[in-house]
Amino acid sequence: MRVNATGRVLHDPKGGSFRFDAGALCLDFAHTGGEGQYAIFETLHEPADLAEWLAQPPLTAVMTVPVTAGELTDAKALRRAIWDAAHARAARRPLPAEAITAINRAATAAPLAPELGADGVTAGWASPVRAVQALSAMAREMIELLSGPFAERIRECASDNCPLVFVDTSRPGARRWCAMERCGNRHKLRALRARQALEP
Repeated sequence: MRVNATGRVLHDPKGGSFRFDAGALCLDFAHTGGEGQYAIFETLHEPADLAEWLAQPPLTAVMTVPVTAGELTDAKALRRAIWDAAHARAARRPLPAEAITAINRAATAAPLAPELGADGVTAGWASPVRAVQALSAMAREMIELLSGPFAERIRECASDNCPLVFVDTSRPGARRWCAMERCGNRHKLRALRARQALEP
């Protein structure tokens, strides 16, 4: 089951924010922070941060069992694996073996089970709702993405200094930027300035 991604608002530690839709929930999750140079973007500091992220749409998985420190560690390992696998696919390189192993490991847990509400028209997740189930759902989505028809549409933003990755689900398949309001507009502005500099 693919979860329709609606994107998230990303915040720059230096100021500013923008809406970024990676095209898949698992890729949105890959942009919640990281290690090394990406540590300044970290948003999952405590187990409660992971619970809050998972509770947001489109997943809307409100935990009925508190997220543990171990699950937060597992979530960050899955996030790293998704990030590494997506960048490898975008660059048309073989996927790192450790990323494949981590994604497959996370997918072995039982995923979230949908449940029809008493009104017969709304749906939610059957209790108990645990973080490990949500991680499994995202790992399974990543497996589907990497092995399915959109695998060749996983791309890195065309800006030379933006590492954001996304899957281009548009009909023409012509998406180049993480977001037009960010890197797309910057590119247009640079191109305009370059043309103006050439004018007599």
